[in-house]
Amino acid sequence: MDQKLIAICGDAIEEMQKLPDKSISLIVTDPPYNLNKNYGISQDHLEFNEYLEFSAKWLKEAYRVLNDNGSLYVFMGMKYISYIYSILERDVGMYFNSWITWFYTQGVGKTKGFSPRHDDILFFTKHPTNFVFNLDDIRIPQKFYRSVNNMRGANPGNVWEFSHMHYCHKNRQKHPTQKPEALYERMILASSNKGDTVLDPFLGSGTLLRVCQQTGRSGIGIDNNPEYIKMTNERLNSPFTGFDSIDERMKRVPNDLNDSQNRMKYVQNHIRWFLANHPDAINDFIQEVKQKYCNELIESKQYAFMEHLSK
Repeated sequence: MDQKLIAICGDAIEEMQKLPDKSISLIVTDPPYNLNKNYGISQDHLEFNEYLEFSAKWLKEAYRVLNDNGSLYVFMGMKYISYIYSILERDVGMYFNSWITWFYTQGVGKTKGFSPRHDDILFFTKHPTNFVFNLDDIRIPQKFYRSVNNMRGANPGNVWEFSHMHYCHKNRQKHPTQKPEALYERMILASSNKGDTVLDPFLGSGTLLRVCQQTGRSGIGIDNNPEYIKMTNERLNSPFTGFDSIDERMKRVPNDLNDSQNRMKYVQNHIRWFLANHPDAINDFIQEVKQKYCNELIESKQYAFMEHLSK
């Protein structure tokens, strides 16, 4: 199947209405939170009921375009997340799967009240049991090497730690709410297959299409700001050296990798399983292996091979 990456400039609801029924496998999106953010040509400030009506309209369109085993991930701020949950479950008729917490280490500071350090992501499916979920594609490394463990890795859980896209980051775009690529990587790998079509009706800086590009999915993104569409297309044409963020656990080296044959096999599998989209993190992982198992690598004459892998 030919991969198609399409960035459409237009109104989210109007452009979604042009899409055929059941034509989308997955929707991952970060809609406006109605917190008066400046998105260039819109100010993200509706009356309370207007915002809920707007949300219900696009969510109903999302349900229509999703195929029967499709899924939806939607970022949402705390002020409206309970209402979005209710719309999805009671009005749209989708099925709740997970409430994901994205924990980040830095955020807005407060002097009265607690400083926010997380965002939330609702994961709903169109069918209660028949939906795509590729757990093997999103596992994280085990803490210990054990013959009884599944060394393909563990379930990452519903609390995800990724750094914010700081303004000094080389991949930071001129967008107020850009999200890390690894967040989208995990959702896209989990809930779609290669060749599937993934939709983001609020494309923003283009993160979804960039991740689709590198994971073998087709993607459709919609945004009403032509500058963001231009930004997205430039991003798609830029060289790829690895996603701009990573769950630090992906570089974790298991303890007790004492058998030389198991160690060598595991190290090669680890790179293939966990770092396929993060070539810039391979060297850090290899250095951690060499530090943790230095004597064992020298004794088994594997140290030189580790040096080769890190080049």
